[in-house]
Amino acid sequence: MYYADLKKVDIANGEGVRVSLFVSGCRHHCKGCFNEIAWNFKYGKEFTEETVNEIMKELNHDYVEGLSLLGGEPLEPENQTALADLVEKVKEKYPNKNIWCYTGFDFEKDIVPECEKSNVTKKLISNIDVVVDGKFDETKMDRKLKFRGSSNQRIIDVPETLKNRHIKLINFTD
Repeated sequence: MYYADLKKVDIANGEGVRVSLFVSGCRHHCKGCFNEIAWNFKYGKEFTEETVNEIMKELNHDYVEGLSLLGGEPLEPENQTALADLVEKVKEKYPNKNIWCYTGFDFEKDIVPECEKSNVTKKLISNIDVVVDGKFDETKMDRKLKFRGSSNQRIIDVPETLKNRHIKLINFTD
């Protein structure tokens, strides 16, 4: 796996101060994507054990609320194994920090069925607290929305959704 960027202090991609990993590789190719350069699976730097160690070190600050996974596309099959291992390690060492994942995939149509087929996907999703799902839709772009780019995207409470087997949305108001 490759990654496009690692932001050690990010306040735009989830609640509070976050460490944000922008992975490389995406097949969605959404029109108006803010990170088109990361569509290429080989863009940026190789994701190594040193990268994992750097992320773990940066999460070890009281002011950091958690980790955000963005892209590219974190849920592309090529990215899932490395990310599943990463989020498991984060949850083990920092159980009080939350993990957000931004994906163009639809939670019910794409992610849930894949969890039933793939242990890697299941491991990854079971360690994520919040998923922002849905492809970016330029025609539904709204700069006033918190933590998402277009109104078709949803902010999903993953543990509650998995527990109750129906989508539990998180609503953010000003």
